[in-house]
Amino acid sequence: MAFVEINGHRIEYADIPAARRGAAVLVLLHEGLGSLAMWRDFPKKLARATACRTVTYSRWGYGRSDRFPGPRDPRYMHREALDELPALRAALAIDDPVLVGHSDGASIALIHAGAGRWPVRGMILEAPHVFVEDVSIAGIEEAKHAYEDEGFKRRLARYHADVEGAFRGWNDVWLSPEFRAWNVEDCLPGVVCPILAIQGLDDQYGTVAQINAIGRQVKGPFEKLILEDCMHAPHRDQEDDALAAMAGFVDELESARRTARR
Repeated sequence: MAFVEINGHRIEYADIPAARRGAAVLVLLHEGLGSLAMWRDFPKKLARATACRTVTYSRWGYGRSDRFPGPRDPRYMHREALDELPALRAALAIDDPVLVGHSDGASIALIHAGAGRWPVRGMILEAPHVFVEDVSIAGIEEAKHAYEDEGFKRRLARYHADVEGAFRGWNDVWLSPEFRAWNVEDCLPGVVCPILAIQGLDDQYGTVAQINAIGRQVKGPFEKLILEDCMHAPHRDQEDDALAAMAGFVDELESARRTARR
């Protein structure tokens, strides 16, 4: 773990070097309650499976990154996508990455790529959301009740220096009345890179309607993987299948790039 300063605050990150010259750079974007540490050993497994440089970080207010000042508003994912991620890429010299986003991280990846201002080689989207569903709100309400259990709060505190700020910054904005109108489908026509979308059928925060909406509206190649007996985190709930699909997708991107250079 290391720290980099962007936009006036410190961000924690881990940077696994590539095992193959010329390999892509993978950037992992965590979920709404996630952090670098909450990915556990998955970044190492993904780096080993792809031989790619793999960068994982905690967004501002999460993990061991600096505390976020004040509450978040419904455009917090836009700011992450359009201000924070570009600054991180510049600071770590990341050009033309494959973005691997989970939940909020997947939405941030779509907004970033859809802006068309920074090169993105491809995206792997786990449990993405582009609009608000009733099941999303119900799941987040359940998370709020669970957080009131001190045991859950203590477990979450293992992964966040400011556990209250991390939880409330996500939970409060999603449950605010103004967030029901949140929708980022307008960014989808600007997405031209290849996408692999992975969705669990038992996801407590969203349904396949999310990835179907993405597939209809993006302009680049799109493939999806629907996993049974899988909740909101395919890389944990069905790790072998998710890891194999991700590695295969990255290999296809690399092969297509090599072919284009000949």
